[in-house]
Amino acid sequence: MTGPRHYITTTIPYVNARPHLGFALELVQADTLARHHRQRGGQVRLLSGTDDNSLKNVLAAEAEGVDVREFVDRNADAFAALRDPLSLSLDDFIRTSSDPRHRTGVERLWRRCAEAGDLYRKQYEGLYCVGCEQFYTPDELVDGTCAEHGTEPQLVAEENWFFRLSRYADRLHALITEGTLRIEPAARRNEVLALIAGGLHDFSVSRSHTRARGWGIPVPGDPGQVVYVWWDALGNYVTSLGYGTDDPAYERWWAAGDRRIHLVGKGVVRFHAVYWPAMLLSAGLPLPTDILVHDYLTVGGRKISKSGNGTAVDPVSLAAAYGTDAVRWWLLRDVPRVGDADFTTERLIARADADFAGGLGNLVHRIVTMVHRYRGGSVPSPGTDRFPVATLLDVCREAPGRIDAALADFDFRRAADAAWDIVEEANRCIDATRPWDLARAERHGNTDAAERLDAVLAALVTACRALADELRPFIPGAAEHVRRRVTPVDGTLPEAEPLFARLQERR
Repeated sequence: MTGPRHYITTTIPYVNARPHLGFALELVQADTLARHHRQRGGQVRLLSGTDDNSLKNVLAAEAEGVDVREFVDRNADAFAALRDPLSLSLDDFIRTSSDPRHRTGVERLWRRCAEAGDLYRKQYEGLYCVGCEQFYTPDELVDGTCAEHGTEPQLVAEENWFFRLSRYADRLHALITEGTLRIEPAARRNEVLALIAGGLHDFSVSRSHTRARGWGIPVPGDPGQVVYVWWDALGNYVTSLGYGTDDPAYERWWAAGDRRIHLVGKGVVRFHAVYWPAMLLSAGLPLPTDILVHDYLTVGGRKISKSGNGTAVDPVSLAAAYGTDAVRWWLLRDVPRVGDADFTTERLIARADADFAGGLGNLVHRIVTMVHRYRGGSVPSPGTDRFPVATLLDVCREAPGRIDAALADFDFRRAADAAWDIVEEANRCIDATRPWDLARAERHGNTDAAERLDAVLAALVTACRALADELRPFIPGAAEHVRRRVTPVDGTLPEAEPLFARLQERR
């Protein structure tokens, strides 16, 4: 393949608990982008993984009374197992505690930054949120608590390694302002620029071996310290490509790739849009080209969490109960580009029943039924494009460009709506042309009606095929069902059968 190279990554979550629907949102968004670019002829590498080397994971294992390795392996396996229930087209999956590529790359990145003079040791005392794995200044807290977790940080005093983040403030501001480092949506870009303008402070990039419970990657040349989990985790975007080894994947996808795209949640923008680019600048490596930020899923107005606060929603159980495509479609069509989205099972069911059973499924069933009733199952050759058939064909032709533009803006809802316009225009076309009246006139010898009926049926089948193509990145299973219904076998379409059952009837 010779198309542009897109390297698309998700964040890698802590494995202190099993995965929830909030992370499934990011996985499905990343997978949709990957499938879309592949379908358009691009070369794509899609990466996800797990952040194993976190103190949160150690503490969770201790609370459960199990060995840390056993605990991490079990939960990491649960994240890797999301591939099938969510229909993910992952090309790679990295685990930071066990993948041999990772430690080598992290050590190389550390040494490159040390050679640049950007690492130094100092005594430090600060307020540390274990949930964020981050130090905060008092003015960054809300009523003395972490804004993300609502918990009071711990006072920690120790001697750690620090990274000279302050050295890169001006360069980061310029790269973001000029669009070399693109952050979407604009509100998140402005948030990052304001953070930089407010002054960047050097940050701690190691933890004592004792406080880390001995879990993590030792600092090169200083085994009494462990590499800070965020430094460790951020490196996965290049270590998974063999950075620090002779693996040509690093050159192909990072150094010489066309787009390096990170999908991240709004709670970790600071790390991905400030810390990570500064680390890369220090090491002399290329920066990501795009940082695409999504907001949160909530339940009852509270952020979905793994912490057992009553908001966790298991994506595997959800897909088992209502189908992979129903889960993917709600995440893509109902979650806005900006703003949190509140999830309920009722909303998922309502969306699936309206769009699958009542919309797409009903449309395809009607069209295939008419082709069999009026043309014995054989799809007529395209005829005249006169109104209103021309309008439907125009919508089909325009849909790919509209979807391209929406996904370039990281707007999955708008992209899904662009595809869905074909469904709505096809229904309008049926109502306007009334094929059953044309068939009646044809039986009475009206040749013009016969030609018009051929044109209408041909256009409607064309619309169904366009839908199958354009929906494939969003709902690959449902799109394949549509494609099969409108693909002739021995010259005729398969018999019309309902495509989707109503989910409400399963409850």
